[in-house]
Amino acid sequence: MANTWSWPEIWQAYLWPLLVMVFQSVVLLVALLIIIAFLLLMDRKVWAAVQLRRGPNVVGPFGLLQSFADLLKFVLKEPLIPAGADKGVFLLAPLVASVLALAAWAVIPLNENGWGRWVISDLNVGVLYLFAISSLGVYGIIMGGWASNSKYPFLGSLRSAAQMVSYEVSIGFVIITVLLCVGSLNLTDIVNAQKYGPGTRAGLPNTLIDWHWLKLLPMFVVFFVSALAETNRPPFDLPEAESELVAGFAVEYSSTPYLLFMLGEYVAITTMCALTSIMFLGGWLPPADVWPLNLVPGLVWFLAKIVFVFFMFAMVKAFVPRYRYDQLMRLGWKVFLPLSLAMVVAVAGVLHVFELAP
Repeated sequence: MANTWSWPEIWQAYLWPLLVMVFQSVVLLVALLIIIAFLLLMDRKVWAAVQLRRGPNVVGPFGLLQSFADLLKFVLKEPLIPAGADKGVFLLAPLVASVLALAAWAVIPLNENGWGRWVISDLNVGVLYLFAISSLGVYGIIMGGWASNSKYPFLGSLRSAAQMVSYEVSIGFVIITVLLCVGSLNLTDIVNAQKYGPGTRAGLPNTLIDWHWLKLLPMFVVFFVSALAETNRPPFDLPEAESELVAGFAVEYSSTPYLLFMLGEYVAITTMCALTSIMFLGGWLPPADVWPLNLVPGLVWFLAKIVFVFFMFAMVKAFVPRYRYDQLMRLGWKVFLPLSLAMVVAVAGVLHVFELAP
């Protein structure tokens, strides 16, 4: 007689884990969107401070509600769709871009403590998942540029696709150097591997000198600059450069579809900030494993590092002039690609010769 599942067994095996995962996902996404609203405000405030002006300061105390006012403005405006556009693809493109950007956070670990790992899906191949999702993000931009049925958006989308693909190569080699030092594709394991380094071998408590940013400093710089190019941030914002392509692939978009494109871009930026923190800055580890720093929850340290990396993103936007497109491609293919490939060989050689490989 065939085995039959009872409702309690179905609930325990399938329905309850599904409900828990949905609840965790909703909480994470809501918190992420609220954080991004304030990071966007921070981006504008930093730029304003560098230019000796106030920035947003009207909506709410100190302008804290400006991002939410912008959200209402975009949502309540009427979306305009060009007559010659492919309507289905035109509306699907920003949705693809934003959903794929949000999906990357399924494997981002926020903390690890006595209650376990704070992550939606603790994949052993989390790095590969992130790399795949970031690679797919270019499709939303290509769809938007093609569906607009206009030369300027199409050119902007192709330039963006070429830019993102070019710098994903160097990002991939940088990640390989980190994986060689860790021996795992799990993001939590990458953070835990940074508990041990030159300082701990000398008998000192774990500090920031044990993190990967120091031992892989050239790769840290390459990763940071490549992350700027990957997310179309200045000085590599060629796809959206107003002086060249009149807002690039998004020129025909308005209202909520345009908001989704910008949301996907800022979520991708935040993801890169989180990945930089995990790969090179110790994730949720305190700057020094001493009292009272180790009393602060790891989630607080992780968020602080994300804000710090985002601040560096904002400062680059404020004082670095925009690259020409040929300079952008030359930097990616003739500088970063050979450098990152040489570093992979060098790191692997050092780990093998000195028997330091995990």
